Amino acid sequence: MPTDVPGLIADVVEKFDADLIDLRRDLHAHPELSWSETRTTELVAARVAAAGWRVSRVERSGVVAELGTEGPLIALRADIDALPVQDLTEDPWRSTVPGVAHACGHDVHTAALIGAAFALAEVHAAGHLPGRVRALFQPAEEVMPGGAIHFVETGVLDDVERIFALHCDPGVDVGQVGLRLGPLTSAADRVEVRLTGTGGHTSRPHLTGDLTFALAKVTTELPAVLSRRMDPRAGVSVVWGAIHAGAAANVIPDHGQVSGTVRILDAVAWADCEAIVREAVADIVRPYGVEASLDYQRGVPPVVNEPVSNRILGLAVQAVLGDHGQVIAPQSLGGEDFGWYLERIPGAMMRLGTRTPGGATYDLHQGNLRVDERAVAIGARLLAQAAVEALPSR
Repeated sequence: MPTDVPGLIADVVEKFDADLIDLRRDLHAHPELSWSETRTTELVAARVAAAGWRVSRVERSGVVAELGTEGPLIALRADIDALPVQDLTEDPWRSTVPGVAHACGHDVHTAALIGAAFALAEVHAAGHLPGRVRALFQPAEEVMPGGAIHFVETGVLDDVERIFALHCDPGVDVGQVGLRLGPLTSAADRVEVRLTGTGGHTSRPHLTGDLTFALAKVTTELPAVLSRRMDPRAGVSVVWGAIHAGAAANVIPDHGQVSGTVRILDAVAWADCEAIVREAVADIVRPYGVEASLDYQRGVPPVVNEPVSNRILGLAVQAVLGDHGQVIAPQSLGGEDFGWYLERIPGAMMRLGTRTPGGATYDLHQGNLRVDERAVAIGARLLAQAAVEALPSR
């Protein structure tokens, strides 16, 4: 790589810094839910096409753009959808859509990838891009099984050798990036167990299927069974979010249900989990005279950062932020549909620090999320640099 490429990327992003922040604020003020990102799609397409990229829109929503005409192909991905969350901030650019907000930082991801597109266009024009780059502005990351699998099915990974992405991390200071080799996020599935029985009076449980007791057994014993049936190194976690059964203290109900999530850090264990859950639930309820039906929705696979790709991100962080820019990212049991890409090709995701040093620590998926907007330019430089680092030097 020519030694002036990081400087060229930095200069271009600095030139567009104010525009990128305005763009992020515009996206934040006009959030769109999964599969409804029509305004965002048009805005992205216009900005990236103006930078000289070849742009195509994907069925439903989303944009695929390509730069360069020959050589190896690297992909960069940003997710563009928002969440059904009320924006609780008082910023002038707060959401104008009631009950919808960019509470996961996807506005930052989108603006950063547009900034990277500006920078890479200049690198290409200067003759320093020895290959091709494909930018994926993907819809519907916030729903299962995620828009990534839809994108993959349309062929966006055809000929792609490697893929990179970033995700906001409000627990990391702006100016730092979290990297982790191997599992970064977990697989995330949804499970609902429905029990049915004869019901009856609580004074005569022996004449009924004691459904509430059986439901309680499912909630406590299924996590215990999985902790013994599955490799503990897989990091399996079952957490229930809702339980419903009955309405009166002296009545055994004839139906009830419990629903929650199953999260797994290991891809092999993820493949085996559903069958084990179904078998375990049937065994747990068998003694209580009730019937169980199970709705198991496979969500997203874990994000597992591949070694070479993770090393490339490390080189990009070094070039952009220097010796103190990299921190170790903790494993997360959150789900992220970027894992669908990594099931097919090598790649890696980095955690982009968005916390103002010494400032408040926010949480993702909360209406009060705020980001230090210096992260937009940093994210743009990192994505552009990662693409350049991944292509062979001339």
